[in-house]
Amino acid sequence: MFMGEFHHNIDEKGRLIIPSKFRNDLGKKFIVTRGIEKCLFIYSLDEWNNIVSKLKELPFTRKDARTFMRMFLSGATECELDNNGRINIPIPLTNYASLEKECVVIGVNERLEIWSEEGFNDFFNTNIDNFDDIAEGLFNE
Repeated sequence: MFMGEFHHNIDEKGRLIIPSKFRNDLGKKFIVTRGIEKCLFIYSLDEWNNIVSKLKELPFTRKDARTFMRMFLSGATECELDNNGRINIPIPLTNYASLEKECVVIGVNERLEIWSEEGFNDFFNTNIDNFDDIAEGLFNE
């Protein structure tokens, strides 16, 4: 289970440090792809295989299924850490998530998310006042 929030800078070559707390659970190789809400998702290979098997069950005749798979899978890239614990994020993914300098890496259960600091702050500030209502809607039936 991934959890926590870490702030790191992406360099001019698109390299970003993955917090040491997450490295062992990610494994030697892992997948980075477009996430929802203009962030990037990172999955271990085992978790990625689980997701791909679920995607295979979606009906290709549905336009929303085709669109989602195109967006999600076309950006998917296998990555591995360099000797300094960094990953090299491809330009199309840095552009998608507006990663320019300050980034936020968060653990969200089975995946990591990479956000631009501005994007994460916007998300957080938009949702903080509704946090208790969101929890109530999810957990109280």
